[in-house]
Amino acid sequence: MTVNIGVHEEPMDVSECEMAHVVDMAPSNPSPDPGSSSSAGHLATPPAAPGLLSMSADQLQAALSGMPPSASEASLMNSAVSAVYLITSKSFIAPTQDDIKSIESQFVKRMEEGQGEFVFELGVGEDEEQGLTREDFDTSLKNLESICANITAKPVLLREKQVGQHSELIVGDFLVRKIIDETDFIEVRVAVVGNVDAGKSTLLGVLTNGILDDGRGNARQKLFRHKHEAESGRTSSVGNDILGFDHAGNVVNKTDGHGSLDWTQLCKNSTKVITFIDLAGHEKYLKTTIFGMTGHLPDFCMLMVGSNAGVIGMTKEHLGLALALNVPVFVVVTKIDMCPENVLKETLKLLQRILKSPGCRKIPIFVQNKKDVIVTANNFTSERVCPIFQVSNVTGENLDLLTMFLNLLSARSLPREDEPAEFQIDDIYSVPGVGTVVAGTTLRGVINLNDNLLLGPDSLGEFVPVPVKSIHRKRLPVKFVRGGQTASFSLKKVKRNQIRKGMVLVSPDLKPFAVWEFEGEILVLHHPTTISVKYQAMVHCCSVRQTAAIIKMDKETLRTGDKATIRFRFIKNPEYVRPGVRIVFREGRTKAVGSITQIFHPSTTPNMPTHRARYAPKFNPQGDTHHDSKVRYGRRRGGGRHKKMAANFANATNGISSNSTAAAAGAPTVISQSQSIPAAAST
Repeated sequence: MTVNIGVHEEPMDVSECEMAHVVDMAPSNPSPDPGSSSSAGHLATPPAAPGLLSMSADQLQAALSGMPPSASEASLMNSAVSAVYLITSKSFIAPTQDDIKSIESQFVKRMEEGQGEFVFELGVGEDEEQGLTREDFDTSLKNLESICANITAKPVLLREKQVGQHSELIVGDFLVRKIIDETDFIEVRVAVVGNVDAGKSTLLGVLTNGILDDGRGNARQKLFRHKHEAESGRTSSVGNDILGFDHAGNVVNKTDGHGSLDWTQLCKNSTKVITFIDLAGHEKYLKTTIFGMTGHLPDFCMLMVGSNAGVIGMTKEHLGLALALNVPVFVVVTKIDMCPENVLKETLKLLQRILKSPGCRKIPIFVQNKKDVIVTANNFTSERVCPIFQVSNVTGENLDLLTMFLNLLSARSLPREDEPAEFQIDDIYSVPGVGTVVAGTTLRGVINLNDNLLLGPDSLGEFVPVPVKSIHRKRLPVKFVRGGQTASFSLKKVKRNQIRKGMVLVSPDLKPFAVWEFEGEILVLHHPTTISVKYQAMVHCCSVRQTAAIIKMDKETLRTGDKATIRFRFIKNPEYVRPGVRIVFREGRTKAVGSITQIFHPSTTPNMPTHRARYAPKFNPQGDTHHDSKVRYGRRRGGGRHKKMAANFANATNGISSNSTAAAAGAPTVISQSQSIPAAAST
């Protein structure tokens, strides 16, 4: 049962969208690359046009055409204007050799921008004419296939549509995807968030294993990593599941005879792999969810909403976190097979109000057919559109639309292969027979087999050189890894206890250093009282998770909704951070977001106070002649109370002895009330 509701213009209740302050952060340099050093903190999204709630795909395109273009769209427009050759609707009917070369160069450029794929509309061009006859369409399709074969790509028909008043004119949407080697594949990371019992793990089990659920969560049993997760049915750790597509967009996930997926064979058969980052929905696992959103650097966020429960609990928290980290969000409403129609309508109305609110400024689009999927997927990276899918894990309703949408998503992170390599560690393993293995995300550059990288920082802020013994991507051995791809490395001569989450592997050309102090622009989303200097909270920055203290800020106090420039200092260890990366600042119900604007070299910051040794040196190490060599030099830890008691005992004993001597000489014995005699002395 799929429900579509009309425009609902009720005023938004502020309590329904606690993340409304997120939008106040001003964008400085919008960049879709989460690992880029230039992706400075910006939480604002373009304002939504009034009344754009429930609309068709054509209305969406018309609405987006009237809005100012984003930075990525502006760059594409500039490149199109600067190009000498403009593709028209008739360009593929009888192209010359010069036309073919020009089209090939444009296709190669679009494929690089789309990380190996893009959607092309045949029969539509820069001219005003749209549509081709069936004969011209077939001829153009053959020439399109020939041109794509020259650049080692293949077009796949997504849909045909009729245009104009004459039904004989048609236009086709094609997915042009590069044909790559079996040891390489396109990777897109999708974080799965939502309230507890929303059906996150169940949906992933249905998508990745190709089976339907029985209504009691049987499909999720293969995804749990721990025994207590299978017993309680609640995810408490960061899980990873993959969904593979071939060049034609068909799902290649097939289980072996034992009911489990062979990741190595799956990646060999896949041209594109969707990595699902399954996060926890319960409130007590919020820090794990934040680490998954910041440390695993997802390209997109899939927000799960149970249709019978509605937008409750951690749903708003997770939505606000995705907006704060500038991650595009699409919504999946589950359990529509068991939800009454009136309850489903109320859930969708509330979801619309929240997405349209000043804190989100999204354009909700209900996806009901393939046309909606193609239009929303092409405009999804603009961060203006928020597709809403209504699915059922039991009946399988609309799961084909969701799968098609995932197939059309393009990676947002740029490889930046010409820059020095940088790899962040978010998990550590000790594999028998192999040694220490680290897993994480390559932020930029290219890392080859047997490369020597710097591992750090350790507890002292030092970096040590280590060679890379082997590289695996989704359990598939490879010889290199590029920026934006996840991988695992086997390191030589490194023990597991020497590595922690938050460390990095970087090229020696970067000359890395760990910092104690950094400065950032922070927006306080919620705090019950006021924040001042010396306030401490947990800082999440990429894979770094450590307590930091405020040592300086440009305001005396901060309250909910305030924005300030704050200087932080790590409490335990120095960390490797970069200007421009997003940070989340939290402590209990206190939440703040922002970005790092400046880091300070350790030579310009004072050293952390060292802990006093348990025992001071036994003798004077400096050879000081003013002190007795038999007496300890310095202060011994502890013992102050016992020394004071011994001194009191000695004074009392001396007093009693003097009084006894006076009594023996015939003088009267006098003991003042202020003098205290210990029980041991009276005995």
